[in-house]
Amino acid sequence: MTHAAVSPPRPFALACPDLSAERLGNTGTPGVWHFDTGEPGNKVMLSALIHGNELCGAWALKAFLASGLCPRRGTLTLAFCNLAAFDRFDPSDYLPSRFVDEDLNRVWSPDKLADPTTSERRRAAELRPWVDQADWLMDFHSMSTSDVPLQLTGMHQRNIDLALRLGNPANVIADAGHAAGVRMRDYGRHGAPDDNGTRALLIECGFHGAPESRDVALDQMARFLIEAETLDRADVPSGWLAADASRQQALRVTQAISSPSGRFRFARDWKGLESLAAGTLIGWEDGEPVVAPYDNCVLIMPSVANIRPGVTVLRLAQTIA
Repeated sequence: MTHAAVSPPRPFALACPDLSAERLGNTGTPGVWHFDTGEPGNKVMLSALIHGNELCGAWALKAFLASGLCPRRGTLTLAFCNLAAFDRFDPSDYLPSRFVDEDLNRVWSPDKLADPTTSERRRAAELRPWVDQADWLMDFHSMSTSDVPLQLTGMHQRNIDLALRLGNPANVIADAGHAAGVRMRDYGRHGAPDDNGTRALLIECGFHGAPESRDVALDQMARFLIEAETLDRADVPSGWLAADASRQQALRVTQAISSPSGRFRFARDWKGLESLAAGTLIGWEDGEPVVAPYDNCVLIMPSVANIRPGVTVLRLAQTIA
């Protein structure tokens, strides 16, 4: 059997931000900034650098701090999260700086948080009080292959509705997370099924190294803060907001495909959002074919860039709106 070759990592064109000032924070927790207006309102948190090679959110938070903006209502927390991984960043070899010991976006469960045996679990323990207090959370990420931004909402309708109200990006993905561990956006109250007042979105801003991912992050930050009533629309600096998507579509993930062997290979160089007919060959898991299980099966975030046994390599989705 002939398997598709693994593509080399794409060139990284997005500049690396200087965070020497931003990493100090103003809270006693490195990289965390907190602003309290003293006025009623939502407790909002913006988190970046959960993965050390995903720079777009760090650029957005850096821009907010440089702008001199002050929230009008409630509180606002800005978190530059995995600084240890970010310190390892090398644009010529950027995949290893995703994390130090393990994925910081898979440790948000009580058992892992209670076992501080890795750099990421210790950092999660530092960030946990800020995540606990947040009513509204936006977590900024980027992707290893796709240039098309995706808004990941989780399965709760309150977050799907919020993503559609934002008006951008075009693609909204309702997904249940990862078999390898709990994400920050699904932790604690944010993962509760009842509408408890929380809202949580994870924005995938495009390819890690695309300068455009920084523009997406700025747009999403502005839209989120306006919707949370942290800022008024008139407060937002010129150039932050992009045009609304001409049309938004919501997709619900029906299946997450992981690789028990760590040897998954794709049949083609899928970019994501391809719509396949039932039976179309997607790839091979340890030599066994994996095919689309139904018509109009949409591929979400196909990637073997960080493959290890048990890691999700692909999600399959259907249109819901």
